[in-house]
Amino acid sequence: MRRGDVEVVRGEATTEGGRASLGLTVHDPVRWNIGQGNLYDVTLELVRGTTVLDRVQTYYGYREIVVDGQALQFNGRRAYLKMVLDQGYWPESLLTPPSDEAIQYDIKTMQAMGFNGARKHQKVEDPRFLYWADRLGFLVSGEMANAYLYDDQYVGRFTREWLEVLERDINHPSIVMWIPINESWGTPNLRDARQQAHLKANYMLTKSIDQTRLVIENDGWEHVDTTDVFGIHDYARTGEMLAQKYAVLEKPDARIPDNSRAALVPGYAYNGSPIFLSEFGGIAYHVPGSPAPEGAWGYSGVEKTPESALARLRGLYEGIAKVPRIIGICYTQLTDVEQEINGLLTYDRKPKFDVAAIKALNDMLR
Repeated sequence: MRRGDVEVVRGEATTEGGRASLGLTVHDPVRWNIGQGNLYDVTLELVRGTTVLDRVQTYYGYREIVVDGQALQFNGRRAYLKMVLDQGYWPESLLTPPSDEAIQYDIKTMQAMGFNGARKHQKVEDPRFLYWADRLGFLVSGEMANAYLYDDQYVGRFTREWLEVLERDINHPSIVMWIPINESWGTPNLRDARQQAHLKANYMLTKSIDQTRLVIENDGWEHVDTTDVFGIHDYARTGEMLAQKYAVLEKPDARIPDNSRAALVPGYAYNGSPIFLSEFGGIAYHVPGSPAPEGAWGYSGVEKTPESALARLRGLYEGIAKVPRIIGICYTQLTDVEQEINGLLTYDRKPKFDVAAIKALNDMLR
C-alpha cells in the first residue's frame, strides 16, 4: 500500500478454501478531507510460489462523518454541508457523462463556487463521477431513482436494486450519505403502516450494511423516527421568510415547520437529528440564447435579469445564516435541465453569474 511514491505498509495472507483475510495498520493516516482527496493506492496480488497469478489495483481514503448532537463532525471537526443539487444531465448525452473532462469541469466549477458537495438527485451516478469526486475531495450523496406508486412488486424491485447500489458504491470515500427515498416518491400514502415500515426498513437495511455514513430515510418531508439527518425542502421566495419560519427551532421542544407536505408522518415526533435544508432556492433566470424549451420555468417565477436573480439568492443565504440550527444546505440546482431553468449554469455549462459572487455567498455559511 502506497501514498504517492512512498510505501506505507505491506502484508500477506494464505488463502483457505478460496478466501483470505488480511489486516494492516496505518499509523497516523493522512485523512481524506473536504477539498483534499488524500487517497492511498493499494495493489493486491494473488501469488502461487513466486508466480503472480492476478493483480488488482485500487485505492481508499480515511474519513469519518458522524452526528454530534445537532451538528455534523467531519474527521473530528464541525462541518457545514454546502451542497448543490445535480441531476447529472448533459445536453449531448443525457444521463451519461460525455467525458472525464466534462465530469472534472462540473466538480471543479462547483468547488470554485464554494460548494463542498453535490446531491445526486434521483440518479445512481456514473462510477467515473464518483472516481473524480474521490480524487478531488468532493462530497456526494448516494441516491436512488424512485418509483411513483407503492405495491409489493415495487418493494421487491427497489430493495434488490438498492442493495446493488450499496454494493457497487460502498467503497467511495466521497459518498457521505445515502438517500433511498426523495419526497415520499414510491410511498405516496404514509398513513399506510406498510409504507411507513418501508421507510424504516430502507434505513435499517442500509445501516446493517454501512455504519460509516449518514442515512436520510425520506428526504424533504414526512419523516418517521429513523433518520440521521432531518432533510427539509423549502422553496421560500425570500430569506426573510426562511429566517422567520425557522426561528422556532431555537425554542425548547420546537415543532419542525411544515412546507408542501407535513414535516413528520402523523404519529411521529422529531427525533432531534440535525436540520439539513436539502433543497432550496430554485431561482430561475434564462440567459438569452441558451438552450431552453418553450414554457421553461423555475420556482416562484422567472427573474428577468442576472442582477435580480443574484440579489434574491443573496437574500436567501442571508436568511439561512440567521438560523444556527441549520447545519447544511443544498441549492437547486447546478445546471438548467430541459424545462427547468433554475441552474447556476446553463444546460451547456456556461455560468449565469460571477463564480466568485456565488462563492462569497457560500462563505457566509459556517
